[in-house]
Amino acid sequence: MLERATSAQGRASDCIARARELGPLIAAHAARTEQEREIALDVLTALHEARLFRMLIPRSCGGLEVDPLTFMQAIEELAKADGSTAWCVVQASGCSFAAAYLEPDVARDIFADARAVMASGPGPSGKAVVAEGGYRASGSWSFASGIKHASWLGCHCPVLEADGTPRLAPDGKPAERTLLFPKASAEVDDIWRVVGLKGTGSDTYAIEDLFVPDAYAYTREAAAERRESGPLYRRFSNYQLYGIGFAAVALGIARAALDAFIALAVTKVPNTKTFVLRDNAVIQSQVALAEAKLASARSFLVAMLRETWDAALRDEQPSLDQRARIKLAGTYAAHQGKEVVDTVYHAAGATAIFESNPFERRFRDVHTVIQQVQAQFANFEMVGQMLLGLPSPSKLI
Repeated sequence: MLERATSAQGRASDCIARARELGPLIAAHAARTEQEREIALDVLTALHEARLFRMLIPRSCGGLEVDPLTFMQAIEELAKADGSTAWCVVQASGCSFAAAYLEPDVARDIFADARAVMASGPGPSGKAVVAEGGYRASGSWSFASGIKHASWLGCHCPVLEADGTPRLAPDGKPAERTLLFPKASAEVDDIWRVVGLKGTGSDTYAIEDLFVPDAYAYTREAAAERRESGPLYRRFSNYQLYGIGFAAVALGIARAALDAFIALAVTKVPNTKTFVLRDNAVIQSQVALAEAKLASARSFLVAMLRETWDAALRDEQPSLDQRARIKLAGTYAAHQGKEVVDTVYHAAGATAIFESNPFERRFRDVHTVIQQVQAQFANFEMVGQMLLGLPSPSKLI
């Protein structure tokens, strides 16, 4: 186990370094990525060459199978350059977690291609009707970030019997399955006209009576279907890794915004003033507080990821308290990231409103991050219930 962990740590450093090295290229194409509502081709090619879409894919499928802290730090580096690009890598990585639950031949069919990317999104209207050898699926799903460069799609569905009645899982609850199919099988609706994270191109897709073989379906987090034995898959949930990744996007956006403001404060003389921003006592205090917010929020998340990964390497199941604190740390990081961006956006004055400056896109992007379910304020309530000894929806933690 120690040898395996050491080897993984080596790959981890490579991922973080490669993400950092791509920063200038990603930043140079960020405006184009936003305008075209998809990752610029040069950036997409570089991401594939750096294997950053493969961070959470099992090594048995040619993936990197990195630990959650490495994943978080690599995403953070990408987000410093562009929030949309980082967000797409998080979404694709979360979808690729499916490889740990599929039969080896199926996982290789989907992910063996070095440029394979999967996109997925919520779809309350979807359904999967049981058929011989699989399911016939219909419905529409939205918020499919990265769908323009995806080759496969996933859809999460309640399962219905042939007569339309809900199939029940062994625990007596309605059964659900996630079905995987080539993007060419779906109708994609280009609807992504939004305020922030425009470059994610998170369009809607639909299928009608599409047959999906049972081998290309799985139940999320179902231990009985998990075929990978590594600690990443045994001890961390897909939902947790999405949350960790989205928190890293907010942290990276905030770090870049704060650094850009510090650089601006050295040279900008505000209108009606005779001294630069950095000589203003209020600005000095705001920068210090922003640094404290960002560094402390990041440290909390890093500490929780290290603690739970160490436990995973000892083959210990993360406790409810640990899972709750990861949720708390991730949500808190996203909100503190938003506060830091708000602070520097307003402190930069009219400079911040121009597209040519590094503030307005980050302002819009981080506010869009906060709207996602993983960062919603209700998460604090859920964790607070647990801390106070009240019943809480632990399955979401």
